[in-house]
Amino acid sequence: MGGLVATKAVADLISRSNRLGSDPKNTNFAGGNTSAKGQAKNPATGTTIDLLWVKGSGGDLGTLTESGLAVLELDRVRALKDIYPGVEREDEMVHAFDYCRHGLGGAAPSIDTAMHALVDAPHVDHLHPDSGIAIATSVDGTALTEKIFGDRVLWVPWRRPGFQLGLDIAALKEKNPQSVGVVLGGHGITAWGESSAECEKNSLWIIRTAEKYIAQHGKKNPFGKAISANAPIAPARRKARAAELGPLLRDLASTDRPMVGHFTDVPAVLEFLQSEKLAPLAKLGTSCPDHFLRTKVRPMVLDTAPSASLEQVAQRAHAVHARYRAEYRKYYEKFAQEDSPAMRGADPLIILVPGVGMFSYGPDKKTARVASEFYINAINVMRGAEAVSRYRPISEREKFRIEYWALEEAKLQRLPKPKSHATRVALVTGAASGIGKAIATRLVADGAHVVIADLDATKAQAVAAELGSADTAIGVGVDVRDEKAVRAAVDAACVAFGGVDLLVNNAGVSLSKPLLETTEADWDFQHDIMAKGSFLFSREVARVMMAQGMGGDIVYIASKNSAFAGPNNIAYSATKADQAYQVRLLAVELGEHRIRVNGINPDGVVRGSGIFASGWGANRAKTYGVKEEDLGSFYAQRTLLKQEVLPEHVAQAVSVLTGPDLQQTTGVHIPVDSGVAAAFLR
Repeated sequence: MGGLVATKAVADLISRSNRLGSDPKNTNFAGGNTSAKGQAKNPATGTTIDLLWVKGSGGDLGTLTESGLAVLELDRVRALKDIYPGVEREDEMVHAFDYCRHGLGGAAPSIDTAMHALVDAPHVDHLHPDSGIAIATSVDGTALTEKIFGDRVLWVPWRRPGFQLGLDIAALKEKNPQSVGVVLGGHGITAWGESSAECEKNSLWIIRTAEKYIAQHGKKNPFGKAISANAPIAPARRKARAAELGPLLRDLASTDRPMVGHFTDVPAVLEFLQSEKLAPLAKLGTSCPDHFLRTKVRPMVLDTAPSASLEQVAQRAHAVHARYRAEYRKYYEKFAQEDSPAMRGADPLIILVPGVGMFSYGPDKKTARVASEFYINAINVMRGAEAVSRYRPISEREKFRIEYWALEEAKLQRLPKPKSHATRVALVTGAASGIGKAIATRLVADGAHVVIADLDATKAQAVAAELGSADTAIGVGVDVRDEKAVRAAVDAACVAFGGVDLLVNNAGVSLSKPLLETTEADWDFQHDIMAKGSFLFSREVARVMMAQGMGGDIVYIASKNSAFAGPNNIAYSATKADQAYQVRLLAVELGEHRIRVNGINPDGVVRGSGIFASGWGANRAKTYGVKEEDLGSFYAQRTLLKQEVLPEHVAQAVSVLTGPDLQQTTGVHIPVDSGVAAAFLR
C-alpha cells in the first residue's frame, strides 16, 4: 500500500509543479520549489516510513521530472531541530540534509528543504510570482498583506532562505491554523494544503488575489510620466540599432570574462525605459534572490537619447561602464568579509538602453535570455509595488550575503568545466548541408552558438532546429553575393547572440569544365559566390570583431585545388586560389586586432557533399574515367594515407584550428586531404 501512496504523491507533485511552473506569472524559470509528504516502505526494514519529496537544487518547476526530486526521511529532517546551532551557523544544516536522504536520495536538496519539511502540511509550494513579490517589496507590505488577505495569509519579515526561515514559517502556521500561506518579505510566497489540489488552489488564490488587488487599487501610471525623448524608435530601426550596439555592449560586458548576449524589446521593457522613474528604480536594484543572482544587484542604464549617433553612444557607454564597475567594486569592498569569495566580476549583466531595449549577458545564450526574463519579472514587481505603495527591495548588505553566500559559491564550483568553444558565436556559410553542416554540428558539440547561413533559408532553419533550440543555433537565409544580405545575416547574429567570434567561409559551388568550354558566366558565378562572398562576409564580421575587441577567428574552407593544378577546373581552382590568398592578406591586416585568419584545404569530400551531388561529382568522375559511385574510393587511393576524406574530418580541423590550443597560429592552410603530395605547400 505504501508504494501506491508514494507513487500517487509523486505523480501529483510532478503534475502540480509542471502546471505552476509553466506560467511565468506564478514563478520564474528555475525559481521556487514544491513538495509532498507521504509514506513508503523502507526496503531495508520492511517498515513504513514518512518521506518528503521536494524539488532539488537548481531544477525548474515547469519541466520537473521525478529525477529532479530530492527524497528525504521526514523524521530525520525534523529531528535536525534538536541539533540546530542557531541562525549564525544555519548553513551547516544544508550538509546535514545529506544524512537525511532516503536510499540514493534523488537530486541534491536545496536550501529551502527545511521550509518544506518543518511546515506541518502534506503539500507545500514556495513560489516567486510577480504579484506576490510586488506586495513583498512594498514599503507597507505588512499592512498590505493583512488588508488584501485578512488572516488567511501572514507576513514574514525578510530572512535569508535557510533553516531558521523554515522554523519561522512553521511556527506561524502552528499559531494560525486558519492560514493557507505567507508572504515572505522581499522574496515571494509560500502556500500549503492538505492535498496537492488544495495546495495548488491556495497558491493560485494568493497570486490571483494579489494581481486583482493591484489591478483594482493601483495607480494608473506607477512608473510616472513617459519621457517623450526616450520614446521607442520604430521596430525595424530598433533591431538595426540593437545590431549596431550589440558588439559594443558585448565588449563592455565581457571586460572580466567573455559573455554571450541576448536582446529584447518587449512592451514591458520599453515602457519602463521611457518612464521618469527609470533611473531611481534601476538604482534600487532587484530584490528577490533568484532575480539579482542572475541580473546582478542592479542594471547599467545607458542614458543616451535614441537619436544619438553611434559614436556618441560609444563614448557615453564607456564612461557609464567605468562608473558601473567602480560602484560595483565599492559595493563588494563595503560588505566583503575575510571569508567572502573573491569578486566574480564587476561588469553588468543587464544593460538598459532607452528607446531601444534591454541587452542581457551570461556565459551562454540560455543564461543571458533567462537573465532578461528575470529582469522583466523585476520590472513587473516594481510596477506592482509602485502602483499600490512604494518599491523597497532588501538592503544591499542582504543582497551581498546572498550573492556571495558560501552555498551559492559552492553551487558555482560544481558547474561542469566549460567546453572548448563555450561563449563563442560562430557563423558558418553554406551550412545547411555537407561540410558546412558538419562544421556547425561540431562547433555546437564544442559548446559554441552557431548561425547557420545558407541560400536556402528553410533548410538553414531546419538544420538549426536539429542542433538545438534558438539558444544554441539560428538559421538565416543569405545570398553571399549580395552585400545587403550579408550585412543582414551578420546583424541577425549580433541581435541573437550579441556578436560574432568565429566565421567559417564555407559556401561554395563548382562547375567542372575545360578552358574552352568555360563561359564568362561560369567564371563570374563561381568567383562571386566563393571569392566575393568570402570577402563580403570577412569584411562585415571583421567590423563586428573589431567593435567587440575580443579577437576572433576567420576560417576559409579553400581546397587542395588552391595549390594543385587539376584538369578541366580553371574557374573553380582559380577562385579557390583567390580565397587562399585572402587568408594571407587578412591575416596580416587583422592580426593587430587579435583576429586570426586561417584556411583549410580539403580534397575529395564526396559523401554528404552538396557540390558533388549537384553534378560536380559526375563531371569529375567522367574526367578521371571512373564511376561516380566510386569517386570517393578513387580519391582515397591517390592519397598517401589511402583514406577517404569526410565532412566530419574538415569539421575536426576547424574545431582544432579555432580552439584553445592554436591561439598563436594565423595565416596558415591546413590540408585535410589524406596526403596529396602534389598539393604540399612549399
